Amino acid sequence: MSQSRQGAASATAWPATALTKNYPKGCLIPRHRHKRGQLIYAASGVMQVTTREGIWIVPPQRSLWVPAAMPHEIRMEGHVAVRTLYLDRTAGSLLGDHCRILAITDLLRELILAMVGAYGAGDAQRMHMMLPLLLHELHGADESAIRIPTPSDPRLRKVCGRLLADPSRTDTLDQLAQQVGASSRTLARLFESELKMSFVRWRQHVRLARALSRLNAGASIKSVARDAGYASCSAFCVMFRQVMGITPTGYGRRMIA
Repeated sequence: MSQSRQGAASATAWPATALTKNYPKGCLIPRHRHKRGQLIYAASGVMQVTTREGIWIVPPQRSLWVPAAMPHEIRMEGHVAVRTLYLDRTAGSLLGDHCRILAITDLLRELILAMVGAYGAGDAQRMHMMLPLLLHELHGADESAIRIPTPSDPRLRKVCGRLLADPSRTDTLDQLAQQVGASSRTLARLFESELKMSFVRWRQHVRLARALSRLNAGASIKSVARDAGYASCSAFCVMFRQVMGITPTGYGRRMIA
């Protein structure tokens, strides 16, 4: 910390600290935890964050809230510009004790970037002034379920592992059940009880994670749809809009903007 920042911090306690860093494609930040809650914002690029609650996909226009002391690792799916705020326990408690993907509006984006800038400039007073508005906007932000929960049952772990390794696989639940020595009824029950979603929904999220990375890298919608295991672009676009609330074309425009 610079002398100017130390001087400002001594006069006014920091309600948040910040980190600005750009990472290359494929970079892995090993499993770790923080004393403060962490608001991870992807200014550009796509991140994959793994916690005990599952795998979280963080594309641009989204932010992931990671509560204090939550172990997590981060993998960069492309070149990623990360802007992170670490909130003290008082502020962090307002965002809850579970991971959440939050949609980032234009106002939230500017608030996050302004707070990161204020920290870099050693202006704790400015951060204090912006924090209440940031928390208010985050509290009302839309949540996006770009999450891939992970199972504990060994049979289900095998099935999920195969689909994670190759999201374009078109195996039916019956076929997968035969491969792991279980009945399709048992697997369907495990998906609902352990992962809180159906097999079809879970595979959609895995395919969406691959699609976001490919779109971010500039791949065409047609090739992304084919890679994700969809027979047509229209079927892929319907799935994409259902989960993301926007078409792949609209998502691409936002990335450029």
